[in-house]
Amino acid sequence: MGMSATFSNQVLALIFNGTAITGLAQNTTSSPYTSLYIALHTADPTGGTQSTSEIAYTGYARVAVTRTSGGFVVTSNVLNPAANIVFPTGSGGSGTATFMSIGVNATGATELLWSGGIAPSIVCGSGVTPTLTTATSLTQT
Repeated sequence: MGMSATFSNQVLALIFNGTAITGLAQNTTSSPYTSLYIALHTADPTGGTQSTSEIAYTGYARVAVTRTSGGFVVTSNVLNPAANIVFPTGSGGSGTATFMSIGVNATGATELLWSGGIAPSIVCGSGVTPTLTTATSLTQT
């Protein structure tokens, strides 16, 4: 089973930009999510929650990104951050971020919406400020 490229792009725009799919789906009108949360992981979290294999260096926290075209760019079934996503600077601990995920809460074992590998991986720890650049992408297939 698959989706057409056009519909796949529309689904990404609905979820990440709040853009309605005419005649089919709209962003919730009463209390839509205004931000989505980006997390870093030391292993593939697919099949788990957003806390599965989540990195845990001292000072780490998920980063909120607005759920608009100002937060995410959707083009040809590819999702990119509209600006660099900068995580808190580590003050201790360690770990290597090899995956990222997108979810709906700042903390906890919450639903994992999307995840993907990070290339190159990010070695985290004291004095390191992990950053996902605008070149970071997730592709809907």
